[in-house]
Amino acid sequence: MATMNPELVFHTEDEVMFYDTDCGGVVHNLAYLRMIEACRTKLGARLGMDYKTMSGLRQFAVVVRHEINYVRPAVLGDTIVTTGWLQSVERASFWCDFEMRRASNNDLLVKAHQQLALVQMPQGRPTRIPAEWRARWQEYMES
Repeated sequence: MATMNPELVFHTEDEVMFYDTDCGGVVHNLAYLRMIEACRTKLGARLGMDYKTMSGLRQFAVVVRHEINYVRPAVLGDTIVTTGWLQSVERASFWCDFEMRRASNNDLLVKAHQQLALVQMPQGRPTRIPAEWRARWQEYMES
């Protein structure tokens, strides 16, 4: 991960539970996605995209693309640290990157790259990211 403004980085920590694993005790892909979703939601709140603000604007971020590389498996009982950050901003979409590491030895487990777009509700139509958000995010990324 490149050096980032701490305001653009968020960390979550999850213990792998039984329901996160398959019959062999290895974490299944849905569990990784759930952990990434939680990290991204908290990162969004830090960036001014909390649920209350989005509900007031009736604009919501939706995932339009998700790339994930599974590097090593996590297993039952591991603690996973998920780190997420804003990678880039475009007019109508933005990208977030994630790394998931085993807390006990810092082994890289997963790398993910997500593209999100803003949708205006109830129409369900894509909309541009508000200029003040884009400007603030660009400023953070350049600092």
